[in-house]
Amino acid sequence: MLRRGVARLYDERMPDPALPSRSSLAARLDALPFTRAHFRVLSGSGIGWALDAMDVGLISFIIAALAQQWALTPAETGWIASIGFVGMAVGAGVGGLLADRIGRRQVFAITLLVYGLATGASALVGGVAMLMVLRFFVGLGLGAELPVASTYVSEFAPAAIRGRLIVILEAFWAVGWTASALIGYFVIPASEAGWRWAFALGAVPAAYALFVRWGLPESPRWLASRGRIADAERVVLTLETSADLRRRPASRAEPGHRVLAESSSARVRMLWSRELRLRTASVWLVWFCVNFAYYGAFIWIPTILFNAGYDLVRSFGFTLLITLAQLPGYAVAAWLIELWGRRLTLSVFLAGSVVAALFFGTAGEPFAIVAAGMALSFFNLGAWGALYAVTPEIYPTSLRATGAGWAAGVGRIASIIAPLMVPMLLQTGGAPLAFTVFAGFFVVAAVAAWGLADRRGKSLDDR
Repeated sequence: MLRRGVARLYDERMPDPALPSRSSLAARLDALPFTRAHFRVLSGSGIGWALDAMDVGLISFIIAALAQQWALTPAETGWIASIGFVGMAVGAGVGGLLADRIGRRQVFAITLLVYGLATGASALVGGVAMLMVLRFFVGLGLGAELPVASTYVSEFAPAAIRGRLIVILEAFWAVGWTASALIGYFVIPASEAGWRWAFALGAVPAAYALFVRWGLPESPRWLASRGRIADAERVVLTLETSADLRRRPASRAEPGHRVLAESSSARVRMLWSRELRLRTASVWLVWFCVNFAYYGAFIWIPTILFNAGYDLVRSFGFTLLITLAQLPGYAVAAWLIELWGRRLTLSVFLAGSVVAALFFGTAGEPFAIVAAGMALSFFNLGAWGALYAVTPEIYPTSLRATGAGWAAGVGRIASIIAPLMVPMLLQTGGAPLAFTVFAGFFVVAAVAAWGLADRRGKSLDDR
């Protein structure tokens, strides 16, 4: 059914026999070593990823400061956190569909521009209503960027190290979140306008979008899937030149493909074809559960610590220490994902998140709080790395960004709900109840991970 569905999206045209086939281009991409060109794609995408994380992380510190300055109610702080995730849910689905239509690089640059400008404008707001409007647009850009970036890098990566490179890409999240923690610790408490300066720093992605648009190449797999074989060949040759490889003799071209005006609804329906329905159901469930637990916990940790009696500076300091444990979590996941495979690595890190969440919910002394929080950071962010690695791999090229975007969009629904539920959970049973609920979501995600396809060391499906 999937093959028939994909075929309906395309119209064959006569190829240029001097050009290579799509399959030979894919084989050449998979056979490459890691090159300077790969590093440029990875680091360029990773910087954008880090800027995303910085923006998402900043709001947790800004909420804690604004709750004091503006005397906000728990409902208002919950909505400030959640409205961005409403935008992310919309952006993830739309961004994935657009990336399969107009290209990975184009959408990546547009999303950086949108959320960078909206974040900078947030520094000028004077009330909750306008802040929420701008946070929606911030989320719109953020939600579209993340699944598109992981799809983009996965389509450049050689098969033998593809999972590792995606985990390294996701590790840039820890860099950005650490930057947000440093801004939260040093800038926000420095003055009443500290949170405005924090938002102003968050406008950096708007300028970075220009580099992405003109400094990075388009995905050769996407170009080939659109029938642009000559353009794809030029990108692959650049990678081979970077590796100091001579061009392989071109095999006779397969029929090229030119995309017709395919329906977005048809793409989404194909995610639920007989071949893909288990993968789609599993990945949507994992994304939903991991988003709920992660954003429910980490958006509220500074506020939870402040409400527990620690002053703003000390609670932000604890959060900074907890954040630093994200990087080793990514490093271990990057090593294990090519050793154990995607599913086992993901489920083990989710199981570790269960234990860490339960310990954090019952921690009372400062040392126990920091230790449990660091364990939660280590395991949870390692799980995120594995999840971003496996998601684009389970879909063919013609559906890859759509599949990754819709999985992320479903996850964002959970990230909308979680910040709104946390105040109610805290009022009902305090941190022990909230983190027990988060642990339960991690359990469900760990089980659902076994329904995913594991393509460790295999070529991407270029249908």
